[in-house]
Amino acid sequence: MGVEPANYTKEEQYQQMEADDDIDRTDSEIVFHIRQALKSASSDENDDYNELVGLLHYNDRLSPEDVAMLVTSLKALSGAVSCIDTVLHGSLLDTIFNMSLWSYGPEVMDALIELIITLAASSGKYVDSCLDMLVCNFTPPKRFIEALKWPYGVAKKDHVLVRVHSALEYISGLVPLAPSRLLPIVLQRMPKVFNNLQEPVVVMFVENMFKLESSAIGELVGRRMLIMAVVDLLIDFDVEVGWDDILEENPQKGIFEMDLMVTTFEHLKYCKENGRLVEVFESLLQSFQITVLNAYKSKFAQFVIFYACSLDSEICGTRFAEFLADMYICCSFPPLTRMSAVAYLASFMSRGRFLSTPLVVNILGRLAKCCSDYCRLQSGNSDPKIHRVFYAGCQAIMYVLCFRMRSIIDIPNLKSQISGFPLSQIFTSHLEPLKVCLPSIVEEFLQQAKSANLLRKSGTPVFHDMLESELSKAFGGIERLDISIRPNFVYWSMVRKTYEDDEGSSDEDVDVFYPETNRAASRDEGIVESFEDDYLDEFNDTLNRMSITPKDSTLKSRFGRNSQTPMQMPSKLRPSMSPESSL
Repeated sequence: MGVEPANYTKEEQYQQMEADDDIDRTDSEIVFHIRQALKSASSDENDDYNELVGLLHYNDRLSPEDVAMLVTSLKALSGAVSCIDTVLHGSLLDTIFNMSLWSYGPEVMDALIELIITLAASSGKYVDSCLDMLVCNFTPPKRFIEALKWPYGVAKKDHVLVRVHSALEYISGLVPLAPSRLLPIVLQRMPKVFNNLQEPVVVMFVENMFKLESSAIGELVGRRMLIMAVVDLLIDFDVEVGWDDILEENPQKGIFEMDLMVTTFEHLKYCKENGRLVEVFESLLQSFQITVLNAYKSKFAQFVIFYACSLDSEICGTRFAEFLADMYICCSFPPLTRMSAVAYLASFMSRGRFLSTPLVVNILGRLAKCCSDYCRLQSGNSDPKIHRVFYAGCQAIMYVLCFRMRSIIDIPNLKSQISGFPLSQIFTSHLEPLKVCLPSIVEEFLQQAKSANLLRKSGTPVFHDMLESELSKAFGGIERLDISIRPNFVYWSMVRKTYEDDEGSSDEDVDVFYPETNRAASRDEGIVESFEDDYLDEFNDTLNRMSITPKDSTLKSRFGRNSQTPMQMPSKLRPSMSPESSL
């Protein structure tokens, strides 16, 4: 508590008044000096102007007197913006717009923010420069990146960013067109390069994009475009950074331990908690269709929409499954797009344990009808490449049933429903999908279908003795449909089959679908690891049910853990490859 003025002696009060008068006189003198300096810029005697510009350049080891001078100068400039000319004072404006809040303490930061706001409000010609200056302060200068690892660096980050976003909102209130001008500036300033030094900068910039997206001006700025820009950034990350590069840096690192993914997941969780997930999901869905669906070897970006679905399975999960099914069934989409859609759909329904069994059966029914209708319309030519979309659908049906058959037949009305699907007509048609699709999937499907008494034709069980024919081999070799349908979550493991008893699966089930892939993966350090007891409570409700729960990561400290519910699926994953077929 300070001492009240009434407690001062008269002499002390007089001395204080004299000191205050001295400060006021000093401030007035500086304001007058600033105005004179601005006027001098047009004359040959412009030393005062150059001195002012030099003062704003100075930011290293400021003494208290330097700080006081800088604060007063910035405030004086705020009161003299009407005297600033864009041409005459170009060097001064360039200096102001290149000042970094990260280089100063709170008093200078506040004075600088005040000046930026005043400039933006004074004239439309300064708006873009002021917004750009603030966006540039989303991230620190390179020399400050290392400091972000320490508490004082985190504190500085908070002090800077709260002022930046407050200023953006304040300017948007003063200048109605400012939000529409902000989006292109953000997109232009978004980092594009990925390397060890750049990663913290990229992550911090994305954090600020999410903060802007969820702010009061998010809708005016363009929430959808901000979300789509982040997904595009993840696609760039897919292209620029190979999985081998990540492992070389840290063999134990998983997808969900990468800060960029953590940041994105945290924002989606925040949106869910604040009732905005469905709104954001529509942006993700649009971005998935435009960017991710046909991306070559996407490793990371698709997990963003998968995680969003796991947060709200009833709305988002259902929406995504129906969206992919619609895209496959609609003949207006290009063949590769339809194949990619059904590949994602198969993996999503197989591994997304948060999806209800009735929904899975409903989607399977739509796929079966589509494939059955196609069979009836085809005759003659049986070249697999001509019917590649059909075979992709057949393989998707079999793949999902390999994972879901047991849960379906355990529910009488669903077993009856799936028994009514035209599966026998499809798989015994003249197009012979069982001879073209991936043999390992066909074999497992037939084993389960036989046990479930699912495939019958004229009352007789249907099974093929020859699972891989010359036709299958000629269909594409290593570019066969196994590439098109390669699962996004890697393993087939701990799935109860229809031909197994209630004791569950054995460890020998791991390599049923992709033995070559899994064996190769097991040779890579840090990719295939044993099923462990480490797990995350948050992911028991979300990612864990989708079989992509990380064994251990920075998410643990953010989302907590629970030791009561064991995981159901493997904890480590290898990044998926999106469909890459030449069919």
